[in-house]
Formats: sequence, structure tokens, C-alpha cells
Amino acid sequence: MTGMLDDFRIFEPYPGIFAYYDGRIAGKRLYSEEPNWLDDGAFSLGIASYAIVDGNEALVYDTHISLDHARAIRAHLEALGVSKITVILSHFHNDHIAGNEVFADCVIVANDATARLLEAEKPRIAARLPKIDPVIMPNSLFEGSRSITVGSRTVELHEFNIHSPDATVLWLPGERLLFAGDTLEDTVTYMTDPAALTLHLEELKRLRSFAINRILPCHGDPERILAGGYEPSFIDATIRYVEAMNDQAPEPEIWRKPLAQAVNEDVKSGALIYIPAYEDVHASNVALLKAYRGKG
Repeated sequence: MTGMLDDFRIFEPYPGIFAYYDGRIAGKRLYSEEPNWLDDGAFSLGIASYAIVDGNEALVYDTHISLDHARAIRAHLEALGVSKITVILSHFHNDHIAGNEVFADCVIVANDATARLLEAEKPRIAARLPKIDPVIMPNSLFEGSRSITVGSRTVELHEFNIHSPDATVLWLPGERLLFAGDTLEDTVTYMTDPAALTLHLEELKRLRSFAINRILPCHGDPERILAGGYEPSFIDATIRYVEAMNDQAPEPEIWRKPLAQAVNEDVKSGALIYIPAYEDVHASNVALLKAYRGKG
């Protein structure tokens, strides 16, 4: 295996807004040739954590996939003169909280559901390779929504149930910029709860009601993130995919299609970018829904 940070990239799509990106490199693995959560999810699909910086203050949105990545984020911020860091967790999944220990001396904010799920999942998180042990918990909780100031910037935290029941997105109303966490993924959303897809659709439509100019997801194309992010059509494409997957026909047509065909129109329009690694995500989504409906 190569060094953990060999392909780590730092982008600044907007003044004072940084994306810390790694992965989405065909054929490359970072941690092990054996199955593991870091390579088979986060790294293969590509992942970004973010920071919003104003003066000597920074808000870090997720702590990335390893302690090495988290240390690189903190070193970058401190080199910019940041002395006060607040961490926001987008949700409880491993690839978003693996670096928490590096920020253990900071305020770590999460919604109540994220705290509950992290506490319940501690044994599993500590057992799966690569292990995250100790699991550093959030120390500042909210429910529903909350506003935080970072220097002169106002950042709104909003709770959603999309992808996971504990999602927190960041909304910068002044810039009309949405940090989507895993509520949106390019090429397609990773489904974890088939019983909640109808709720997820309602929540996606609520998200679409924000007056969004651009969207920065955690799992997206690095060049598009560098260029400022995704259009609101990203949400529309996600809604179309979830609606098609959740169609109540005995076997929805989209279940029989490879991903390249399933999202062809949205790729042609530019709303999505087709990434072959997401064929496995689509296949997993189909298998999940088949099992849920007793078709597997």
C-alpha cells in the first residue's frame, strides 16, 4: 500500500471554503487489498470533508477517513492562522467520523440522532477494519436546526432523514451554498433503509425548497467541486432515481438496468457524472429493495 496521503488534495472552490478530497482513483486501494469499509466505500467513490474559514475561526464539516487525513486538515487550517475550530458531523458513518480524535479538544457538534447512533454503534465501529477506537463523541447537540457563526459568516445546520436517519446539512444563506453530506451523491444515492424511501423523497423535496445556487457533496466529482459544485438539478436527478427505484411495480424497470442506462438522461444533461464505481452502489440498492420486498 502507498502512503495514506499520496493523493490527498486541497481545493478552494470559494474564498475561505476548502474541500479536502481523496479517492475516486480507478484501480487504487488505500488501506488493504482485503475487503474493508475505507477502500470499498469512501475511497473508491471519492470523499471530501470541508472547512469554512473566516479570520482565525474555522468550521470543519466531517473529520475524514483516517487520523492522517484529519491531521492534514488541522495542519492546513493552523497554517492559515486558525486557532478556533468547531467540527460539525454530517452523520454517524465511519468515513465521516474517523478523524474525530484529532479534534477531541474542539467543540464537536451533531444532532441528537447522530449521538445516539454513534453510541449504539461504538462496538461495531471499533471492530470493523480499519478500526476507529476510541470513537470520539460529539459534545454539543442540537435537534432540528441551529445557527453557528464562523467569523462574520452565518452557517445554518439543518437535520434531514436522507441516506441515514441522522443527516445534518450546512446551509450558507448569504452564498446560497449547500453542503450536502451524503444526502446527495454523484452518481447516485447509497440506500440504507428501504422502508424509509418515501420519507427520503419527501425530505429531498424539502431540501429542494432551499434557494440553492450550488451544492457541495461529500461524495462527488473532484473537478466539479473545485469549480464550485453542483447545480440544483443534482437534487432533481436524485429524486428521479429514488422515485424509479421505489416504484411499486412488482419489478421496477430500473432494477433491470445497469446504472449507466438508469441515469443516462441526467448524465447527458450534466446533472450527474457517471462513475463506474457506482454500478456496485446501484446493484447494492437493487439487492436491498429486492430483499425488503421479498423478491431476493
